Amino acid sequence: MAAETAQEPRTDPQCPAVPSAVLDGPVSHAISRVARLHRIAAGRALRDLGLHPGQEFLMMHLWDSGAVRQSELIKAVGLDPSTVTKMLQRLEQSGHVRRRPDPADRRASLVEATDASCGLLVEVRRAWGELEHQTLDGLEDSERTELARLLGKVEASLCTELTRSSAECEAMVKEPGAC
Repeated sequence: MAAETAQEPRTDPQCPAVPSAVLDGPVSHAISRVARLHRIAAGRALRDLGLHPGQEFLMMHLWDSGAVRQSELIKAVGLDPSTVTKMLQRLEQSGHVRRRPDPADRRASLVEATDASCGLLVEVRRAWGELEHQTLDGLEDSERTELARLLGKVEASLCTELTRSSAECEAMVKEPGAC
């Protein structure tokens, strides 16, 4: 995309013109706007399942990993510990997760998805499939492939930059698309 094309004002009233302060970062601005809209759409789909945005990532990790220490879960999802604790409290109250002391270290807690959450897994997969369709509607198969390839490169670049100063993306690099 040429810089001058990215800076042209938008004519769709749903998408206001790019603010002048971001003219040196039109792609970053576009990614930010798309990420915001995607999160809103995901939130709507998850609300119907009784989940708040972000909780599905905790559940996805637990469904795939089984019981893990709460500290490992916090690292895996890259969120603030207090945020994960609050999410787990809500998920525990709704019967989707169970926390118990780690037999190897009674000071640590193990977190696991409950058997009752298996139905939720099917619903989350369906919701993410619908979100994928909504997100990519209007793109040709080749464009979808190219978009996934380019986003992977952007993700790798950002994770490389972040890992220079912290281990934020360390676990996420092992799970492509999670950073």
